[in-house]
Amino acid sequence: MKLEKVRNDITVVGGGLAGVCAAVAAARLGRKVALVHNRGVLGGNSSSEVRVWVCGATAHGINRYARETGIMGEMFLENQYRNPDGNPYLWDLVVLETVRAEPNISLYLNTDVHEVEAEGPEEERRIRSVTGWMMGSERRITFESPMFLDCTGDGLVGFLAGARYRIGREARHEFGEAWATEEADEITLGSTLLFYTKDAGHPVKFVPPSFAKDITRTPIPLKRVIRSGDSGCHYWWIEWGGELDTVHDNERIRDELWAVIYGIWDYIKNSGRFDADRLTLEWIGSQPGKREYRRFTGDYVLTQNDIIAQQRFEDRVAFGGWSIDLHPPQGMYAEASGSKHMHADGNYHIPFRSLYSANVANLLFAGRNISATHVAFGTTRVMATCAILGEAAGTAAALCAERDMTPRELSRRHTPLLQQTLLRQDASVLGLANRDPGDLARQAVVRASSHLSRIAVESPQEAYPLENDIAVLLPADPGLRGKLEWLVDAAGPTEMTVEVWSTGRPENYVPAALEYRASVRVAEGPKQWVAVELDWMPDESQNAFVIVRGNPLLRLYLSDASVTGLLAFERGVASGVSKDLEDHDDTQPVVEWSMKRLARRLFCLRADFPTEAYRPERVIDGYKRPYGGPHMWLSGPMATGADAMAADAAALTAGGAMTAGVSAAVSAGGAVPADAMAMAAADAAEQPAPWIELSWDRPREIRELHLIFNDDVNEDLINLHHHRTPFEVIPELVKSYRIEVLADDGSWIPMLRETGNRRRKRVHTLALPLTAAAVRLVIKETHGSAYAEVIEIRVYG
Repeated sequence: MKLEKVRNDITVVGGGLAGVCAAVAAARLGRKVALVHNRGVLGGNSSSEVRVWVCGATAHGINRYARETGIMGEMFLENQYRNPDGNPYLWDLVVLETVRAEPNISLYLNTDVHEVEAEGPEEERRIRSVTGWMMGSERRITFESPMFLDCTGDGLVGFLAGARYRIGREARHEFGEAWATEEADEITLGSTLLFYTKDAGHPVKFVPPSFAKDITRTPIPLKRVIRSGDSGCHYWWIEWGGELDTVHDNERIRDELWAVIYGIWDYIKNSGRFDADRLTLEWIGSQPGKREYRRFTGDYVLTQNDIIAQQRFEDRVAFGGWSIDLHPPQGMYAEASGSKHMHADGNYHIPFRSLYSANVANLLFAGRNISATHVAFGTTRVMATCAILGEAAGTAAALCAERDMTPRELSRRHTPLLQQTLLRQDASVLGLANRDPGDLARQAVVRASSHLSRIAVESPQEAYPLENDIAVLLPADPGLRGKLEWLVDAAGPTEMTVEVWSTGRPENYVPAALEYRASVRVAEGPKQWVAVELDWMPDESQNAFVIVRGNPLLRLYLSDASVTGLLAFERGVASGVSKDLEDHDDTQPVVEWSMKRLARRLFCLRADFPTEAYRPERVIDGYKRPYGGPHMWLSGPMATGADAMAADAAALTAGGAMTAGVSAAVSAGGAVPADAMAMAAADAAEQPAPWIELSWDRPREIRELHLIFNDDVNEDLINLHHHRTPFEVIPELVKSYRIEVLADDGSWIPMLRETGNRRRKRVHTLALPLTAAAVRLVIKETHGSAYAEVIEIRVYG
């Protein structure tokens, strides 16, 4: 047996998605990190050992513009490209390579931490080290560091260190939560095992084991949905153990879940009620996916009231959007629905004070064990949310290690530093703007070859009967004053009513207050453009939720064209999920107004008034995702073929006029590539393309450029098999581009060129700094969008 001792800046225990993102975030900030995990694969409940979907703020498409960015977003995009069919083993590789790409991370798999050395009084504990046994290697390893993160899910490290925690449900009176129980108890959500099936191509029999449960003697066939074609997470409801101790009774829970899975399969194969003759079992889990155990106590306990009110914490470091999703204690044997859901009107915020211990000075945590009540935990527990909490906690740990301070000190003295660091990393923070004093782009003048200035969707693909209300989200920037035309069929003379509603909060995409209503007469006839005069000019730019009231005599038209910043909605669409499985309140706005069937589709309309929402200066307005508007630059439509030559030539002429007289210089010692002139000559032979330019009043030293391209955070991505997205790369992403600097003679010198990009964030560090008064980003190609779409540009010296 080998006895080892290792020392790092930070020790992260737990290699689920929270621990992975925590370790990667800290490592990217220059800290040495030990990532310790007790299994052979990373990913926790999302790994090939358990195979749970990575759900998050999108809530399977219920929430708008909600997909996570940062490290979790990187993994979503990489998995979409590498693994569009949702192979769980390929997902394992995506997670593993995300960790292995960081030289500052030392990874310890199969290492079970079960000893913690901590000291100090109960109210001021401090962890000195944790020790784990590496199975199969006979290595006993002690990990020392100034900072520790408990991302174990069950909270073992914090428990052994003496951190305060809760298990079970709080009494209603403690936090005033409507969904809390009258009396406190130790009931939790149960655990689940999943299984996969496949078509063997020939008849396959199934002989059940002796311990298989006869599910016809249980409420399962009556109260749950069993279908022969389903497998995997469609059977999330095979859940049990909430009335037991989900840790100490883990083996008993696993055995009961096995008995039910084999019983369900026996029912599918041998009851004669299903077309399952050729189906066979491909895989059954052996490691129960736990939902709940310890929840640590931080300086703030997140509650149901915070979630529903979307409390805008001053120290917010992450957001969520999954519903408050609670399950009956009896799990699969309950006669109640398998889950009940309460939705906020949009994404909610999570404070940093819920990510560190109230009494262990150097302990942070992330994942399902954060400081939250049982009811609030019902939404924060999903894995993509756990992942972005990991990124926030890992970032905080790195700052604490760098500055030799505790998380509480960081919270009280340097919350803006933490938030700005997260923004620079493109982490999932909502409603905070870039205030980085080192970002030279904030002082730049921004120009572009063009920008989208008029909203028009004019290519009809499908008639849409206006049987119920529909809506379109539009940027009201600066407002809606003028004619908005709709492409309409009318079966007879009638009236069309259009309403403009504000959304209440910048993070919401539901109607909150009626601002304007107009009705117009419509003559009988097909495909006529019907103009409605609107007049709403809000005090500040925001989104408008424009409703067309249902009318059975009218048909609108749907287009397959999509424009970032515009969304289409249907009202009162029936859910495709049985109430026996998921009990949603259909009157809650995000449920009542659905966009699921209209993803990447819009109703044909056109405005005769301009929009300022896509102006080039949006790339330095500080926001990294939609928030009361799209917050990005969209060029005019990227022309192709013969039309492109004339359009792009005009753009170049306009661009030359814009840059004429701009003071610029490239320093003699700057990092101009040796082949810059050859690159310039090659570019001159190409078609001109949309560009966006930053210029300063005097030459600035430039060392690093940060680019964020639009990856459509409204697109609901998944890691495994919930649904298949019809493209491997988000169409809005920029595919090919180059960066240029302005020379003394007014010519643009190419500095670098990228092709085949499929990432949202790109950081380009020059070998040597250069001095220039202007830089230009030229977009050559996208993955499918008709526009060049750029969210942010940062420049650092």
